[in-house]
Amino acid sequence: MRPMKKAMLCEKLKQNTVRCFLCAHRCVIKNEESGRCKVRKNVAGELYSLNYDKVIASNVDPIEKKPLFHYKPSSKSFSIATVGCNFTCTFCQNHDISQWMHDSGEHLPGSSVSPEELANTAKDLNCGTIAYTYTEPTVFAELAYDTAMEAEKIGIDSVFVSNGFMTEEMIAHFGSLISAANIDLKTFNDEQYRKTIGGRLEPVLDSIRNLHENNSWLEITTLIIPQFNDNDEELTKIAEFIADIDSVIPWHISAFHPTYRMNDRNRTSLELLRKAYQIGKKAGLRYVYPGNAVGEREESTFCPQCGEIVIERYGFSVIKMNMANGKCSNCNTLIDGVFES
Repeated sequence: MRPMKKAMLCEKLKQNTVRCFLCAHRCVIKNEESGRCKVRKNVAGELYSLNYDKVIASNVDPIEKKPLFHYKPSSKSFSIATVGCNFTCTFCQNHDISQWMHDSGEHLPGSSVSPEELANTAKDLNCGTIAYTYTEPTVFAELAYDTAMEAEKIGIDSVFVSNGFMTEEMIAHFGSLISAANIDLKTFNDEQYRKTIGGRLEPVLDSIRNLHENNSWLEITTLIIPQFNDNDEELTKIAEFIADIDSVIPWHISAFHPTYRMNDRNRTSLELLRKAYQIGKKAGLRYVYPGNAVGEREESTFCPQCGEIVIERYGFSVIKMNMANGKCSNCNTLIDGVFES
């Protein structure tokens, strides 16, 4: 086991106290205590990342599973995670690893894998990207940063799948290393963020704006939960917020399945997903994708000009691409995104 990794983006305060400004909680952490994520600990006035050397999950996924539909579609992404999260969502789909420290309080699990090994594994597996995903990459930022640096040396991009509760300082620190990101915009209600999620709305909105200004390719996901964020007013606010930043940002609207501590809600209906789709289109979004409970064609990419399918998908698989040089083969309209030849 390697020595503990000193944390990035923190400052020393008086009496061996430190402030972490990696995420928007900006925890002030006393000696021998941990931040709200429980994976960053103050040891004698120094902040350490406890999960740097603890890779809990690593898989080869289609990039579409992130979901990223407009960033190198049909390519493979080497996806990694450690335990830990800075949110405590009652509906977390990956709660067994994201909430490990909150629920069990046990020693961090995971395997010792270096950033160099991770990058080289991605290359050996013919992956075009490394995705920091499954849990919240913000709380394993040191591992993500070092891995992204190694990956960049061998021509592999890095993508973040995040709840967006990061700071402006963190985005600036990573800079161009975040080639693409999918941000989970869970609700447009600050009270729900505080009560059900354990965060706040405005920092997530700021991160979306900052990542767009950072020139990272950006896509947004909203899990549509009945009696939580499914009313027309809220869905309209989300769609209009995205469109105001850039109408080319894809919006993924996904179906909810009862899990973890939110088992009192029904699954998201097809009708609700299709209503959200219409709200997104009415707001001016060029690309809206209903997911998890839809028909074969609805997650395909349609040309915003002529309406023809330019990327045909079945689940997370790309069946056919009707594009040339990033343009619709039918009408020559530019399709927004990052596409390989």
